[in-house]
Amino acid sequence: MTNPRTADLSASLTVFLIALPLSLGIALATGAPLQAGLVAAAAGGIVAGWFGGAPLQVSGPAAGLTVVTAELIQRYGWRTTCAVTVLAGICQLGLAMLRTARSALMVSPAIVHGMLAGIGVTIALAQLHIVLGGTPQSSPVANVLGLPDQLADPHPAALGISALTLVVLLTWPRLPGRAGRLLGRVPPALAAVAAATTLAAVAGLSLPRVDLPSWSSHALPELPEGPVLGIIAAVLTITLVGSVESLLSSVATDKLIATERGTENRPPRADLDRELRGQGAANIVSGALGGLPVTGVAVRSVANVKSGAVSRRSSMMHGLWIVLAAALLVPVLDLIPLAALAALVMAVGIQMVNITHVRSVTRHREFPVYAATLVAVVLGGVLEGVAVGIAVAVAVALHRLARTRITVEEAEGVHRVRARGQLTFLAVPRLSRVLGQVPHQTHTVIELDGSFMDHAAYETLQDWQDSHVAHGGSVEVTGRSLATRTGEGQTPGPRGAHQCCRPWTPWQNHCDQRPAEPAAEPLRGGGRLASGISAFQRDTAPRVRGELARLAREGQRPSQLFLTCADSRLVTSMITSSGPGDLFTVRNVGNLVPLPGAEYEDDSVAAAIEYAVDVLKVDSITVCGHSGCGAMQALLNSSPGMPTTPLRRWLRHGRPSVERMASRHHAWARISGRLPADAVEQLCLTNVVQQLEHLRAHEAVARRLAEGTLELHGMYFHVGEAQAYLLSEGQDFYDCQVFDSVTPTDLRESPEPAGASA
Repeated sequence: MTNPRTADLSASLTVFLIALPLSLGIALATGAPLQAGLVAAAAGGIVAGWFGGAPLQVSGPAAGLTVVTAELIQRYGWRTTCAVTVLAGICQLGLAMLRTARSALMVSPAIVHGMLAGIGVTIALAQLHIVLGGTPQSSPVANVLGLPDQLADPHPAALGISALTLVVLLTWPRLPGRAGRLLGRVPPALAAVAAATTLAAVAGLSLPRVDLPSWSSHALPELPEGPVLGIIAAVLTITLVGSVESLLSSVATDKLIATERGTENRPPRADLDRELRGQGAANIVSGALGGLPVTGVAVRSVANVKSGAVSRRSSMMHGLWIVLAAALLVPVLDLIPLAALAALVMAVGIQMVNITHVRSVTRHREFPVYAATLVAVVLGGVLEGVAVGIAVAVAVALHRLARTRITVEEAEGVHRVRARGQLTFLAVPRLSRVLGQVPHQTHTVIELDGSFMDHAAYETLQDWQDSHVAHGGSVEVTGRSLATRTGEGQTPGPRGAHQCCRPWTPWQNHCDQRPAEPAAEPLRGGGRLASGISAFQRDTAPRVRGELARLAREGQRPSQLFLTCADSRLVTSMITSSGPGDLFTVRNVGNLVPLPGAEYEDDSVAAAIEYAVDVLKVDSITVCGHSGCGAMQALLNSSPGMPTTPLRRWLRHGRPSVERMASRHHAWARISGRLPADAVEQLCLTNVVQQLEHLRAHEAVARRLAEGTLELHGMYFHVGEAQAYLLSEGQDFYDCQVFDSVTPTDLRESPEPAGASA
């Protein structure tokens, strides 16, 4: 096993080699003294690393604050900008004391991604002028307008050095062969800057280079000078942007760790309030020493995790190496051409317009928010862009809330009113207008195709219904999972329903306290069963007959095999939001998958697996366990001397799960970062992991896995909490609600954690 100190040392050197050129490049992009980038990198590594709550996150100067910092320097000067950084750090400490860190995550990911993309575009446009040998203008619009003249008169030496930097940066990770694998250990950013510096020195090119002045003349902060409101706005901008970026990076780093590592070598989850305190302390130190603002940085954090860091020592040591480099390597750093740093930062800016983020916001129908934020950041600035993004996000949410289609049709004397969408007070005028078109003394069917109805819409519908029934009509109110009939001599629809079952609730006939049924002769054909079948034929069958007829013609084409317990509380269609034809379901006591050739083998499960994988060609197999499983309880309570019964013979297939839980060679599964509540829950979780191992032993499954055409998923459903958890690669069952916006798959596809900048 690798020594933790050795692992941290190795990771810190890797992060240092990435941070050194990036810190200089970001300082160049802001217009600050170049050594300010080194001060921020050292403060972020040592101070935020020591006090922060995310052990493997690396902090330092980030591209996400480049535009904000550049605007402050142009408006107030460098020394006042340092003072603003100190004040922003104090504000972050205050927010941490108020425990508001989680509130920062309420910002829509589309706004965050749009903000970062806008900053990336602004950075790329400014640095492109330096790449071409010129000087950037004061705004992105001016940079675009000045680009034709710059392209017409490029500086050959600067353009050549920049081109070499970009070529090495892009091709370095793709070098073939054994030599490529060895050279690939050197960070691409360092390799690109080193190659450009070497060529410029050997060729004797006359180019502007890094100029690190004496530390004795290093500029320190002074009292802020300027309009009070302007200074306050600047402080709030750095506070909010830096805090949101750091916290999102912390969460994304946690997810990356969960996908990369097992529980045995995983550090604690990020304490966001403590992380905010660490960022505040780092900004106070960085600003006081004349450094740039500090945030959590995604590229360095990813490199830290992938390099095998196990504790906060790695981040702190990387800060120490920055200090040593600033003291001892000044002659070497002074050889770096500014064009090489500009090309490096331009590439970082382009990467901030992340295609994975664009696909994500498009999939969630939030591209207008993303695009509006991006454009507003480029044209107006970060604070203005975020404000525009929030306004557009609110408008989109209100539009979705108000976008309810209400229509009325008449066929064979029946008026059918359809309401598709959420019925809120915003839809009441349309609802009243449509209901007013229905004549008296007619039978009316009202279809509510939505998951929410507020009080205003409910009262409107109820009042109309009471009036319609009073004038001799009849009303049938239906929903996705409900049908109630009302008419003359009957109880009015929604108001007449049982108090625990409104028309928009999932189960109309299921209540915690059922009213006592009068003693009567049982219904023929099985009592409640016959009653339920009758209700299905009357209310549900007419609405699903067309879909089932299609499935009958086309045959079943399920997307996944869903293997779960026979427990009556598990409603598979409900917890997976699936319908007819979606799932090929196998249920047994304990959601067990017998190993091929095992004693007392039950071929029914193996036959279902073979049929689903080879005949139905499902894309995935899910093993779903649940809380309070009686089979797992029986396994824990069983003893060798107990009499053999069919149930006990079946439960023998669960013995490997008990052995796995007791083994020291397997880490215990966790549930959303916490240990299970008791031994039964631990066995329920472990059993899901073990049955996935059994699945891999089946020939058909192993073949499809090798082909890459089948996926296996573990799932745990907590019945009492009505909460589903999915299994990550590190045997951690994570909460689907918490990780809905950024998934482990997104992290594997993206070069940086979602929601964070370089």
